[in-house]
Amino acid sequence: MDNLLNAYTEAWRRSFDYTGRSNRGDYWWYVLANFLISIILVALSSLSDFFGWIYSILLVATLIPSISVVVRRLRDAGKHWGWFFISLVPIIGTFWLLYLLVLPSIPG
Repeated sequence: MDNLLNAYTEAWRRSFDYTGRSNRGDYWWYVLANFLISIILVALSSLSDFFGWIYSILLVATLIPSISVVVRRLRDAGKHWGWFFISLVPIIGTFWLLYLLVLPSIPG
């Protein structure tokens, strides 16, 4: 649980840091934390519209930290940050980016 909270808070703290690196574990812990929070808010939104609004705000708010952690993860895998835009290619682009995100870290 420590890894999950540390990775999530670190991603938010470094929201505007596009120059560093994020290892594979930090990236996937952040993704898992976002997923769990989203699932909880979607479930709660069936009880009250308030949670639907909170979920919508969360989606918008997580754009910047999510982009920056992907850029740092690509850099950690030895790829140029521009590979982020491969996700704009329909269907195959998402899978290609996923492949790049699971690559091991390069030393250095």
